[in-house]
Amino acid sequence: MSGSTDLNDIKRRMDGAVNAFKSDIASLRTGRASANILDPVTVEAYGSRVPLNQVANITVPEPRMLGVSIWDKSMVSAVERAIRESNLGLNPIVDGQNLRIPLPELNEERRKSLVKVAHDYAEKAKVAIRHVRRDGMDSLKKAEKDGDIGQDEGRSLSDKVQKMTDDTISDVDRLLADKEKEIMQV
Repeated sequence: MSGSTDLNDIKRRMDGAVNAFKSDIASLRTGRASANILDPVTVEAYGSRVPLNQVANITVPEPRMLGVSIWDKSMVSAVERAIRESNLGLNPIVDGQNLRIPLPELNEERRKSLVKVAHDYAEKAKVAIRHVRRDGMDSLKKAEKDGDIGQDEGRSLSDKVQKMTDDTISDVDRLLADKEKEIMQV
């Protein structure tokens, strides 16, 4: 096992966690309606959980309204339930096979709840990053134990993995602080 290849894989996986976090917080609205708001919503469909955009078409007919056109009539109640339970504070209005979702005004309480959701997303990202770190450290210990790398090289690589972890977590913290500032702006 080559140390640099292993570090590149660890870096790639940590970056993946950061990118997932970026897409999660992009879905938190700050003013205008955006189809991305519903990205984190998954629906119980056909025996598994699937992203909302795989069972419906999402549109933005007005600045403060989302439209969801569900392809399968039998999925309407499941989609409505998934949106209500998504922690996004949205209440869809059923209109046949379509849902209209008015976006509430962002008052102080609503802004604070969005910040709370952003913090939850950040914590999920940090946990994913720590899992990648743990996997990397475990593989380094195994390589050291198997004699593939020496003790000094193992310690050096462990330090690099820890630095990578710290940098990536600080990226998540910076992104969270920016999003928090954006949400709380009046």
